[in-house]
Amino acid sequence: MAQFLVGVVILWLAGTIVRVRRDYTESLRERARELEQQRDTQAQIAAAEERTRIAREIHDVVSHSLSVVVFMTDGALSRVRTEPARAEEALVTARDTGRQAMTEMRRMVGVLRTSEAALLGPQPGVGQLQVLVDESRAAGLPAELSVSDEPVPLPEGLDLCVYRVVQEGLTNARKHGGPTLSRVDVHLEYTNTELAVTIADDGAGPNMWLPDGAGHGLVGMRERVTLYGGDVRTGVRKGGGFDLTVTLPLSLSGGTE
Repeated sequence: MAQFLVGVVILWLAGTIVRVRRDYTESLRERARELEQQRDTQAQIAAAEERTRIAREIHDVVSHSLSVVVFMTDGALSRVRTEPARAEEALVTARDTGRQAMTEMRRMVGVLRTSEAALLGPQPGVGQLQVLVDESRAAGLPAELSVSDEPVPLPEGLDLCVYRVVQEGLTNARKHGGPTLSRVDVHLEYTNTELAVTIADDGAGPNMWLPDGAGHGLVGMRERVTLYGGDVRTGVRKGGGFDLTVTLPLSLSGGTE
């Protein structure tokens, strides 16, 4: 009788062990399926974020460059008979701007094809703002740059964000400022906790930020700034003109872009 009970216990234990191992194996398989689904979902999210980032970059480069090319070409056409020398200067500026835009586009197409970060190359930042403003002024936009307090080094992503904000602000001033536009002030103000970027003009005012097309410029700017915990404010100035102010917290300058 004792031997029978021992046999029953052994069989029961064996069955229990097999069942436990089977359940454990199935749980591992289920976990593997869940991890695979999570990985696929994260990959889709990452791909969508990368497409959005590249779309912002393409818009900023193309919109700014084409607005300069169109502006300078119009100027050249109006002076080609009366002031051929100035018309030639305008066409040279349009040509050089177009070449720069083509270089930027090739770089971004290369990134899309290979996804190698090494192809990104050096990105523009605050250090290149004076060149950007000078180029805009040479293209006929009466822009000036000023800085309050001592500039501080910025992480690469935030540095690029500031540059693109100013670039988009100048582009919109050129496109929507109208015939009354006579001044565009770009001002950077540093504090211990934040960086404020202001682009103020004396142009057409309310028409400045009426969306053209899908309004990708302002949408892209807000997306960029939001990534760094920042804020975008726009408004009509007293006496005419328009203000764009972007505030970026320096404490959150690590960003995610």
